[in-house]
Amino acid sequence: MTAKNLLVELFVEELPPKALKKLGEAFSAALSASLKKDGLAGDNAVVTAYASPRRLAAHITGVSAVAADKPVVQKLMPVAVGLDASGNATPALLKKLAALGADASAVAGLRRENDGKADILFYDSLAKGATLAEGLQKAVEAALAALPIPKVMTYQLADGWSTVNFVRPAHALVALHGSDVVPVAVLGMNSGRATKGHRFEAAVDPVVIADADSYAATLLKDGSVIASFAERRAEIVRQLEAAAAKAGENGSAPLRPIEDDALLDEVTALVERPNVLVGQFEEEFLAVPQECLILTMKANQKYFPLLDATGKLTNKFLVVSNISPDDASAVIGGNERVVRPRLADAKFFFDQDRKKSLESRVIGLSKVVYHNKLGTQGERVQRVAAIARAIADHLGGSALTQQAEQAAVLAKADLLTDMVGEFPELQGIMGRYYAQHDGLAADVADAIEDHYKPRFAGDSLPRGRVGTVVALADKLETLVGMFGIGQIPTGDKDPFALRRHALGVIRMLAEGDLDLPLYQLLDATFARFNGIEGFQLNINALADFIYDRLAGNLREQGYTAQEVDAVVSQRPQRLGDIVKRLAAVRAFSALPEATALAAANKRVGNILKKVEGTVDAVVDNALLKEAAEVALHDALVDVVPRADAAFVTGDYTESLTALAALRAPVDAFFDGVMVNADDPALRANRLGLLAKLHAAMNQIADLSKLSA
Repeated sequence: MTAKNLLVELFVEELPPKALKKLGEAFSAALSASLKKDGLAGDNAVVTAYASPRRLAAHITGVSAVAADKPVVQKLMPVAVGLDASGNATPALLKKLAALGADASAVAGLRRENDGKADILFYDSLAKGATLAEGLQKAVEAALAALPIPKVMTYQLADGWSTVNFVRPAHALVALHGSDVVPVAVLGMNSGRATKGHRFEAAVDPVVIADADSYAATLLKDGSVIASFAERRAEIVRQLEAAAAKAGENGSAPLRPIEDDALLDEVTALVERPNVLVGQFEEEFLAVPQECLILTMKANQKYFPLLDATGKLTNKFLVVSNISPDDASAVIGGNERVVRPRLADAKFFFDQDRKKSLESRVIGLSKVVYHNKLGTQGERVQRVAAIARAIADHLGGSALTQQAEQAAVLAKADLLTDMVGEFPELQGIMGRYYAQHDGLAADVADAIEDHYKPRFAGDSLPRGRVGTVVALADKLETLVGMFGIGQIPTGDKDPFALRRHALGVIRMLAEGDLDLPLYQLLDATFARFNGIEGFQLNINALADFIYDRLAGNLREQGYTAQEVDAVVSQRPQRLGDIVKRLAAVRAFSALPEATALAAANKRVGNILKKVEGTVDAVVDNALLKEAAEVALHDALVDVVPRADAAFVTGDYTESLTALAALRAPVDAFFDGVMVNADDPALRANRLGLLAKLHAAMNQIADLSKLSA
């Protein structure tokens, strides 16, 4: 039969908005996967997902009414077991065939094949292809079972007795193959072609879908619903931009809506046919930090605040309404009345918080539990301040030390403010505003906000040296503290965001090119946890964790696995050198001598590993007997000082390039010199020569990692 396009829609009550996009994608993906598995849809079938607040749907092209029959190969048993000496079927074979729905007449058609041990009997047959009704029933059930439902609810069906479990009560099921209804039954419903449109603005009720291909157009025309999540989102973006432009026509500068993909997705999941309107609030509220106003409008009201060209908040905002009345003044007025108390609350919190200084709140942190094994926030602040002081002392400058310690002490104080209590997302941000109100230095105020940075991948780093010091101290305290009490991330579980903290430390050390050796930082941080019962830290394990994050981050930046492994395996202490080391390794790899030297380095490393004890890089010239070992020693005497001098100045590329001159003498050495000589003194001297070579070749990176 000719393939036709298929449409399946599940009409339900309002779905969870934050989950709608994933629900729509999962529904269509699972539906199509099941149909393809049964041979009802081809691998090249085009799948279109639909998702609106009250429906999940999928349109799939080229779906067959009946799947093609499938050849089935059934391995039976060895010939010696299935056939007697006369070639007749044994009872065991007849029983096996009967279980497969065949009889003795099938014996003559059995196929023989040797599996390498014995001749085996195989039964070849054709499995009847599934009908669309059978396949779709299974596919819909599988799709519903696979939905990433945040929370399942139980509800009663119309018969008053039966109950079903689903994310929301379902009321209609549409299943159309072309223009034909496919009989399917789920959640107490039988399939048909009728659905419902917009709650308030549908032209007809119910909305009848003539065929699979007219689904979206019919819903738009008769139901006033844009079924496609992507199309509805794009329409909202278009209207937001148009409304912002219009709202700024009478002002001195153009306006733009705030960019927030998560908010845009959520609003798209709340409306079936969007209508963007402009509202405004009293300008007096703009005296409140704009982060507070923006957050309350976004989080509580799902509004899009309007910013001017400089990014400053205006007193106008955009509402994405689900209705389009001729006179929208009532809708606009209602939204303005609703947002006003929210903004008034924010203003009240801001005014009340400023009546107490940040410093006066610090003592209250001693009553806030940080972790039952690590004490209170007050104790944590003391540790962070001590770590910050140690870092600042190392970087130099009494002014930096004083400001870093002050910022570290005050950094968590805003946790006790009303504003942060209402909006935890504003911690640090509000601390900066309150520090400015208290008359603190700009660097200290900025550091209070910035000590949380980077908050996520791609986030900006702290804007000043004080903020960098406090941010490093805060993240190191968290890493060392959590590792010390055994809270190490496993698999996908990382409740304390230690991976993010490690990447933050890496970025600040590397991008800031700070002269702060990693192990020294970890040791200094560990020292601040003295006296905590049961605290045990394996510093090497924590360092490995950080270097693993570093390696992954570098690979994401485009460096090859070999380049990264060569550098990171050396555990460089100054992470600010990493990029220069990688550049040097890349330049070295391009040299014609690189491959041979990398292989030789690997060979040297393997030889030295087999030696018991430590091999000192010391050579006695009097014991250099062979011409090749003399030549290698002379080459090292010439090359090593040049490589070391370049290394000291930080010219790692020049340092590695200098090693190219070693290729010929190294090759000659391995061709003509027996390292493991019978004479112990001679053997020890040659091992010392190799140790000297190994040290020279691995100062910047482990070049053996470049060997294939």
